Order: sequence, then C-alpha cells, then structure tokens
Amino acid sequence: MDLFEKCYNYTIAKEVMSAGFYPYFKPMRGNENNMMDDGGQKLIMFGSNNYLGLTSHPKVMEAAMNAIKQYGTSCTGSRFLNGTMHLHEELEHALAQWLGKESALVFSTGMQTNLGVISALCDRNDYVIIDKHAHASLIDGARLSWGKIKRFRHNDTEDLKKVLETIPAESGKLIVVDGVYSMEGDIAPVSEIMAIAASYEAKVLVDDAHATGVLGNGRGTEAYFGINNVDLITSTFSKSFASLGGFVAGKEEIIHYIKHIARSMIFSASLAPPNAASALAALKIMQQEPERIKRVNEIGRRVKAELTAMGFETGHSQTPIVPIIIGDNIITMKAWKFLYENGIFVNAVLAPAVPEGMQLLRTSYMATHTDEQVTRALELFHEMGKQFGLLKNGLEHRVKVADMK
Repeated sequence: MDLFEKCYNYTIAKEVMSAGFYPYFKPMRGNENNMMDDGGQKLIMFGSNNYLGLTSHPKVMEAAMNAIKQYGTSCTGSRFLNGTMHLHEELEHALAQWLGKESALVFSTGMQTNLGVISALCDRNDYVIIDKHAHASLIDGARLSWGKIKRFRHNDTEDLKKVLETIPAESGKLIVVDGVYSMEGDIAPVSEIMAIAASYEAKVLVDDAHATGVLGNGRGTEAYFGINNVDLITSTFSKSFASLGGFVAGKEEIIHYIKHIARSMIFSASLAPPNAASALAALKIMQQEPERIKRVNEIGRRVKAELTAMGFETGHSQTPIVPIIIGDNIITMKAWKFLYENGIFVNAVLAPAVPEGMQLLRTSYMATHTDEQVTRALELFHEMGKQFGLLKNGLEHRVKVADMK
C-alpha cells in the first residue's frame, strides 16, 4: 500500500476552501494588538490568546531587541550543552518566586514542556490520570511516557475518585488537568483535585497556559483557589507572556530531575534570547500593572453575561474565553464567515477538535479591547445569532455599553 495514499484521499479541507468557508491559516500582514490586517481589511481580533495585550507593549519589544543586541538571535544549542544563558536562569528564578515554588525550568515551547515533563516522570509502573478535555500536549506527553493512561470525565471529581480506585496502591499516580480549558473557558476544580490526590497518594500537574496572567492576580489557578500545594505547574509564554516558550515549576528536586531527563529539553535548541527577554519583561508588567488582569476579566464577564442574555449557549466559561456553542460544522463555518466579512475575527472550532455536537466559535478577549470594540462585536454576534437561528430563548436583545468601572 502507498504510504501517501491517505494524503491523496484527504480532500475535506480543499472542499471547504472551494466552498469559501475555510477559516484556518489566515495570513496577517500586520498585528496591531487588538486588530489584525489580512491585507484586504482590518478586523477586530477576538481570537487571540494575547490576554493582557502585551505583544506590542514598548517595554516587551525593547527587551526583545536589547536581547538580540547582547546575545544574538539564537543560542544554536541545547540548554544541556551550550545553550544556557544568564537570561534563562534569571527568568526561571523570577517565575519560581512569582509562583511561590522552589524552582522553575524553561523549555523552548509550551508543547515541549508538557511532552518533556510527563514523559520524564512516568514509567511502566506509573499511571497518568487525565481529564478527557485535556490539551493535546498533555495527552501526547502521557502517550510518550511509559505510564498507563486513564481518563476521567471532564471536571468530574467523583469520576476521578472512581478511576483512582481502580489503580494499584503501589503504583505511582500523576493526575493531569488544565487550569483553564482552552475551548470552553471553564476552570478545573483544582482545590478539590488536590484533596482527592492526597487521599490516593497521587501527584498533580496543572497546565496553567490559559490561567497565568488571567486568574489569581495573574498567578494562575493555585492563587485563584487560595492554595499553594499543586505539585507541578506548567505554562506557556505564548499567551499572556507575549512571547514563545514554556516552563514548569515545583520542588527543586523534581525540577532538577526533569532538567536531566526530559528529552524535549535536552534534545532541543534552547529558548531564543528575544523570547526569554520578552517573557521576563511581560512578567514584570503583570506585577506592575495588575489593572490589565482586572480589565480582561471584566470584559470576559460582560461578554458572557450579554451573550447568555441574547440566548446563546456559552457553556460554563468563567474566564475571558467565551465560547458560542453551535453544535454543527457547517453552521459554525458560515457563522465564522459572517463575522469575518463584517470585520470580526474569532476562531471556528469543529469536530473532532471538540466533541460532536460541541462545535463552537471560540471568542477570547484582551485587556486592550475598548468598550466600543466589545459593543461592536456583541452587536454582530446578535445579528449572527438571529441569521443562523442560534438564539435559544428567541428574545431580542439590545446591546448596551456595560459599566466597565
């Protein structure tokens, strides 16, 4: 059989392109923080993970440029051999201190962080117990490990207990969850999970990619729940940190072990100097300008409340990620196109990226969005909802500028 036959038979994306509804790989000619330029029009960006609006902050850009001047554009080697800079260690120290952990370790991407951490820790005698809605990087990290994989229903702590009951007491156990789920915007019940983990002698890894910079005054889900006992926190620099890369934080002995075992770090070039410098600058801004964190959450609450009042299904979001759940691939793509043609960029998320019946438009917000931009989006969402029959309660809704104070 021809290995490439599956490629030749893959036609669905081209069919969608031909129909004019393809919502992916849209090239940008420019990025103006809360706006994007596709070469033909400027759109309000409501599909970015730039939650604090720091990608074009003068201090972040200046830090990146200064790092290039001092270190060049790349270390051209792995951290393990010739690729460690003082800048990496400064960033790791700042992250550990900020999160209240003993140590932190920086990776070249968030994906590599989760791949490396989980696969380094779990061997044949261990189990990875993972939420069914967990991010692909967590699932793939579990697959790359030698550990046995068990899944539990999304955010269902009773089901987690049932799964843990099936695992031999003598086995190592790592519970893996997202702090904030990237499609739904809901929050894992981390404090409950920690209590359950203690009862079963399990350890817990929380991926705070969408929580750092957003929850707990920016410190993530631990601070949100007022606890400080999560064993390992992973996160990424590609969202609130306005950069690229990732990190893990925890006890010094655990981080030391991961540092010498994680293949995705040992066999990858180290985080580029401008990325490390811009992440460090973004962290300082988070600490110095907490009003950004407050602002992005205010916008998220406003949008969630108004979309729900219109009659949209918005799930259980508690964050600046607010899904518009549609439940059909074709209608989702048509709704996306309507918004795109009217100057609003959101993300179309189709099955199997989400379960069948949960196809959605993922909307996400930035601290730098203006009240007027949010109002314009809500007006278009309402018009879209009427056009495609998505307003479940059938009520007309007049969008008003909410009091953002």
